[in-house]
Amino acid sequence: MPIPLFNSIASWLLKKRYHQIELFLKYPSEVQEEVLYQLLNIAKDTAIGKEYKFNEITNYNTFRERLPIVSYEEIEPSIERTRRGEQNIFWPTSIKWFAKSSGTTNAKSKFIPVSNEALEDCHYKSGKDLLCLYLNNNENSQLFTGKSLRLGGSKELYEDNGTFFGDLSAILIDNMPFWAELSSTPSSKISLMSEWESKLKAIIKESAQENVTSLAGVPSWMLALLHEVLEDTGKEHLFEVWENLEVYFHGGVNFAPYHDQYKRILPRKSFKYYEIYNASEGFFAIQDRNDADDLLLMLDYGIFYEFIPMEIYGSGNQMAIPLWEVKKNKNYAIVITTNAGLWRYKIGDTVRFTSTNPYRIKITGRTKHHINVFGEELIIENTEEALKAVCKKTGAEIRDYTVGPIFMSGKEKGAHEWIIEFRKPPEAIDYFTEFLDNALKSLNSDYEAKRYNSITLERPKVHIARKKLFYDWLKCKNKLGGQHKIPRLSNKREYIEELLRMNQ
Repeated sequence: MPIPLFNSIASWLLKKRYHQIELFLKYPSEVQEEVLYQLLNIAKDTAIGKEYKFNEITNYNTFRERLPIVSYEEIEPSIERTRRGEQNIFWPTSIKWFAKSSGTTNAKSKFIPVSNEALEDCHYKSGKDLLCLYLNNNENSQLFTGKSLRLGGSKELYEDNGTFFGDLSAILIDNMPFWAELSSTPSSKISLMSEWESKLKAIIKESAQENVTSLAGVPSWMLALLHEVLEDTGKEHLFEVWENLEVYFHGGVNFAPYHDQYKRILPRKSFKYYEIYNASEGFFAIQDRNDADDLLLMLDYGIFYEFIPMEIYGSGNQMAIPLWEVKKNKNYAIVITTNAGLWRYKIGDTVRFTSTNPYRIKITGRTKHHINVFGEELIIENTEEALKAVCKKTGAEIRDYTVGPIFMSGKEKGAHEWIIEFRKPPEAIDYFTEFLDNALKSLNSDYEAKRYNSITLERPKVHIARKKLFYDWLKCKNKLGGQHKIPRLSNKREYIEELLRMNQ
């Protein structure tokens, strides 16, 4: 089939989906309730369905009263039984795929169940919807005249007792529909390579010759790849390598600290950036407008959403609320019930609603990745916005960073300790630190109160990391590659201490 004709047909098919999206935009509560009742009905004869009498649940309140909110540790025994081959525990259809969680550097891995329904009705459906929304907003797009350069995880799939586990990206690539494989680069063989540095060279060798029209991957790792492409080809910017490049689909970490760096190597005003929000547990939200900084929550992927207000998260009176009760500009922890058998499961992410008609969100961080040692309630959204502002003011560029507490000792007050690896360092780190401190004060009133006259918190302490510090840290933990992320904030000093020892 000629490429222009394929482009026209693919665009037409994807745009048809927009009418279904309009349905949940118009009737969000009804669509979400229908998802819940379908999940309960499908799983009523599973072990968990019988235990909690799913067949008797006829409304949301009964569902909320009957089923507990759970963490991974609480459902791990059921997941391990399924990994050993036992089925029909939490989902009726056979589950043979498990996404090994790679969003943390913790030694202990999570194995998230991935059902066929989750693959088809969530992960692959979302991929089509991403293209659908992009094409709906950009009617002159020539996306399908070329290929998408995808940068997934760097782990292969492993078999254990007849089940398979690996990075979610590896599972998706291994089960990818033919149309997605045809329109992607590099090949599945290269995408599934384990050794990151060899993989990087192989991607460049194969993809630099292709007509790449889009990019897809985590910003920090994609930036590393793109700089290698420029160095390898001797070009000044990426349009000299891929003339028809038009959009970057990104997710996994906040894009704000990297935006200016991308604009330098992609110096075309018409170039688009589209954010996605996905995890091992499911695909949740997609940027649905050009140049927006929030994401449309997708409501018909077989996922029922609940939210715990962060002011009561982890407390004795913790209670989740459904989508139709959320308020704008409040911070919530997400709880999901899915078509892979996760029932009222805390995924560990926090979001803030920017709109409730339709429901749009911004990712604000992780329930475990924040600093509240001194009552300052510092979240990732604060640090990312502050760094963006400070880099713009000082001309600095950041590769990676992490922040931890300096605990009070005797008469010494507490503080926050930063380790920042710069691509381009500021001229004076003292000024950078002062600007950073002031930016955080303007963004977070609790932080400002603790910093007032240094009552509780002293000025931040900022270390400049040596080149490749974070890369070497991840490498020693066997965590190099497309899906692995640096823990930005922590209430403990574990990460800070390890990195300081390596920053000699």
